[in-house]
Amino acid sequence: MTTKQSQFQKALDVIETLPSDQQADLVEVLHRRLAEHRRDEIAASIREAKADYRAAKVKKGTVADLMRDLHS
Repeated sequence: MTTKQSQFQKALDVIETLPSDQQADLVEVLHRRLAEHRRDEIAASIREAKADYRAAKVKKGTVADLMRDLHS
């Protein structure tokens, strides 16, 4: 068992000692945090795309242009 797996298993073992209502609360908190993390990733991607656009690092064209580029 790797260290990461053993830490994960330890966390699960601790969680299993919690009452059911606290386990449910933990699931809700984790779900919210994961959603927030994903929103942060999307926002960072948007900022990067905007910066690339302002720096003229993007190509413009039609879908046909894209398909032609992909096949060449």
